[in-house]
Amino acid sequence: MRNKKTENKKCTKRLLISSLLLCGSMVSVFAQKKEMPVPTPAQLVWQDAELTAVFHYDLHVFDGKKYNQAYNRTTPIPDINIFNPEQYDTDQWIRSAKGMGAQIAIITATHETGFALYQSEVNPYCMKALKWKDGKGDIVRDFVNSCRKYGVKPGIYIGIRWNSFLGVYDFMMPKDGSKFQQNRQDFYNKMCEGMTEELMSRYGDLAIVWYDGGGHGPELGGADILPIVEKYQKNIIFYHNSQRADIRWGGSESGTVPYPCWGTYPFPYSHSRNKEVVNKNNFQLLKNGDPEGEYYMPAMSDAPLRGYKGRHEWFWEPGDEAHVFPIENLMGMYEKSVGHNSTLILGLTPDDRGLIPSGDSLRLTEFGDAIKAEYGNPLKSTSGEGNKYEIKFKSSTEVSRFIIQEDIRYGERVRSYVIEGKVNGKWTVLCEGSCIGHKRIAKLDEPVNVSAVCLKINDSLDKPLVKNFSLF
Repeated sequence: MRNKKTENKKCTKRLLISSLLLCGSMVSVFAQKKEMPVPTPAQLVWQDAELTAVFHYDLHVFDGKKYNQAYNRTTPIPDINIFNPEQYDTDQWIRSAKGMGAQIAIITATHETGFALYQSEVNPYCMKALKWKDGKGDIVRDFVNSCRKYGVKPGIYIGIRWNSFLGVYDFMMPKDGSKFQQNRQDFYNKMCEGMTEELMSRYGDLAIVWYDGGGHGPELGGADILPIVEKYQKNIIFYHNSQRADIRWGGSESGTVPYPCWGTYPFPYSHSRNKEVVNKNNFQLLKNGDPEGEYYMPAMSDAPLRGYKGRHEWFWEPGDEAHVFPIENLMGMYEKSVGHNSTLILGLTPDDRGLIPSGDSLRLTEFGDAIKAEYGNPLKSTSGEGNKYEIKFKSSTEVSRFIIQEDIRYGERVRSYVIEGKVNGKWTVLCEGSCIGHKRIAKLDEPVNVSAVCLKINDSLDKPLVKNFSLF
């Protein structure tokens, strides 16, 4: 006959082992479950802004010639005192950007010539060397002050990849293996770090810092810029180097991204590393993102305002007014950038007077007015949680466009949706898609009369959170 105490001990032991095994399996399941990437506060500001302006200004704006990128990257400007904008007015620049609805504006503090548009202590090739304003001008400061005056968030673009004055090409001094070359490279890296410190510490909170073509990290022989940015700007969009990118280039300078364009990405940097993967199929990864990506990194879509009929001008040139994009082209950009879960960055070109040309400024206002006319007054809207969102009309109503927005504070959850309309008493599929993210604009080929519209979420990673579903 078995001893009861012994039997009870064995039972207790078996239960304990079973419990431990069950707990272990649960821990394993939880360990395997991925955490959904969510945007930082800076990324939320960036995507909510939707429209951004970048202002390109440099010495060669004043030479009276067509801009030649390859030439300007390798050839110093013979006389920097051609820089003389006699009607210079950064307030007018920002009013022009506000005309289109821009909420963020970026200034090229340095570009391919290496000339700095501010009072630098580490880069002698700067505004101190000019006769203009007796060497006391600071365009970056004026620009930031104008942004704050008109309620636009300022950002700074730092071009360190090219410097024709110092002979820097693709981040590097000419390589010959000598000590002299290494000393020059060390000097240039320190100068870039010094400019970063000046620009990040002098002008208050910034929405974005944009390094032209990225910034080589020290592991690639370049400047160690990231720790400096992080020291002075705690809540900034950093774009970008081989260590960190908060946004990614959308794969072209067309002002558009294809659909779908997910806000998530598989790497913490956009295209400084893993170039074979990133460059594959004409930058497909940059264009589409990765719905399974572990990092939140939304795409930006950039284009110059003067890019019509084969032109593509980031800097002002004389006689180029005919190449300002028409409204229909700009609206197409808006719908295929902002409406594809991206942010549109439009390049604006102050001229040799120091003003945004009047035709450019007028077109920006027309663009802003067109956005308001098309998408400013929805027929009806709804929001909420769950898989189904229905909007009813008292009588048959014509619809042609839809806006859907997720509450991306909690990540991009939706993977598949369909919009149905009640046409003559029967539910009919009007359109369907996958990615929603910050904003999805869907347009019908032809308007349709409906008595009700229903958004159905067919697949999502978690409970769908729809911030806005609007009909137009």
